Amino acid sequence: MNGLNINQQRLLQSIKESSAIGATPNGGLHRLALSIDDKQMRNLLINWFEEEGLSIRVDDFGNMYGRREGKSHHQMPIVIGSHLDTQPCGGRFDGILGVLAALEVVRSLNEANVQTDCPIEIINFTNEEGARFEPPMLGSGGVCGVFEKDFIYSRQDKDGIKFHDALSGIGYKGLKENRLQKAEYFIELHIEQGPILEEEQVEIGVVEGIQGISWISITVEGEMNHAGPTPMENRKDAVVAAAKMIESIDKLAQEYEGLKTTVGQLNVYPNVPNVISGKVEFIVDIRHEEDEQRERALEVMKQQLSTISGLCNVELTFHTSWENDSVTFSEKVIETISKCAEKRNLSTKRMFSGPGHDAKYMVEIAKTGMIFVPSHRGISHNEEEFTRDDDLVNGANLLLDVVCRLSGAKIPKTT
Repeated sequence: MNGLNINQQRLLQSIKESSAIGATPNGGLHRLALSIDDKQMRNLLINWFEEEGLSIRVDDFGNMYGRREGKSHHQMPIVIGSHLDTQPCGGRFDGILGVLAALEVVRSLNEANVQTDCPIEIINFTNEEGARFEPPMLGSGGVCGVFEKDFIYSRQDKDGIKFHDALSGIGYKGLKENRLQKAEYFIELHIEQGPILEEEQVEIGVVEGIQGISWISITVEGEMNHAGPTPMENRKDAVVAAAKMIESIDKLAQEYEGLKTTVGQLNVYPNVPNVISGKVEFIVDIRHEEDEQRERALEVMKQQLSTISGLCNVELTFHTSWENDSVTFSEKVIETISKCAEKRNLSTKRMFSGPGHDAKYMVEIAKTGMIFVPSHRGISHNEEEFTRDDDLVNGANLLLDVVCRLSGAKIPKTT
């Protein structure tokens, strides 16, 4: 058995302190990227970094780093972390566990005076959620070259505030030279955000990769008219057509194993009770771990929706607003996570992630892997999001073991 463990009470206290910043009445968090609450949480993280003697830097996207040096100054770092921003009424663990568990790993190494061969860097990525500035994962995407700086800086929230102005406004616009350039490994601990581990009573998800994602913006245009005098047979009702399309999209998921389809955003015009809708806009989120299957399903969806638009006598347009192919993680990292879990007698399941994570982009610059711990009832992006203390601790201890093994740390053994 490994002789080094994280401090459970300290980890849970860190999560408790995080949970007070942007707290909602129902026990969740409302901590949007680059908001005042985000600034407060970042300030707290800086304090914790300073307490551990880490060298601190912030890059031009607001990504935060806390670096613990290793024996060798020439080796690339092992990077651990996630994000601290949340959805408008999000939970207390999504992303946050990854950052605070990474902090606890470093605290535990410091407390035990354990040296590692390579440096360890904790990272807090900016705007992973995409709840304020779309698309998601702007911070990690910027570091990894997926998004250009001008594109990121020009993103606007619903109030017209640009990413650049919000970043400068909270005082976390750092320097380009502070960006992470290259890492040997990136390990992200995260709650599953799904029900599989809990339902199968498995303690650890060993993540093999992340599903591909497409966001398709769809516009349905009919004809506005008065609800009273217009006969049903004469209508070009965009809402009726859109409803049939959404039902078709839902049924499509049953035709492809592993396919997930979601319509989570819908805009109706003019959105008045006694006016036949002239236009509906909605976004379809389509995910699959195999890009070929996702692309095939997309083509079938477009054909089916085009047929419906013809039958309903409305116009239909498609626009791909965001798309990411699936990624596969490092087999070495996957095997290391599995072996470390086995040594701790933790049950495991290999699985693909449905949600996107910063790890998706980090594969561009590091050997990457993820650890999942169970989510109660699979609820996430919701104030009711919950993970048991024992599962939080299991994940943090496993992250510690993986970091120690990959970094060449010499850990005392106990019998």
